[in-house]
Amino acid sequence: MNEEMMDKNCGCGPWRGKRWYLLPLIPIAAVFVFGAITMLLWNCVMPDVFKLGTLTYWQAIELLILSKIFFGIGGFRKRGCGCRRDQRSYGKAWKEKWMGMSEEERAKFKEEWKSRCC
Repeated sequence: MNEEMMDKNCGCGPWRGKRWYLLPLIPIAAVFVFGAITMLLWNCVMPDVFKLGTLTYWQAIELLILSKIFFGIGGFRKRGCGCRRDQRSYGKAWKEKWMGMSEEERAKFKEEWKSRCC
């Protein structure tokens, strides 16, 4: 069992023997691919529809960077927000609050929400 534990913790994971140092190149390659797609789409659609000029490859990449700055579409999501987890704990808090209410408090609460909803 000790040997099994050592095998798991030795750093020999799914990237063992692979070129993991190439991973940072993936986002850079994605920028260049999306730049080409943006250029092609712009040059096919925008000059005909809006009477705009065509884009060069580097202008398309600059447009992608500018749109990322302005709109912030995509990118990394904040980990740990755990929306579903927060909703579950929020539901548990309400359930505990509900269970701690007396019958009169529950009736008052129901009446208040009926007047708000209807």
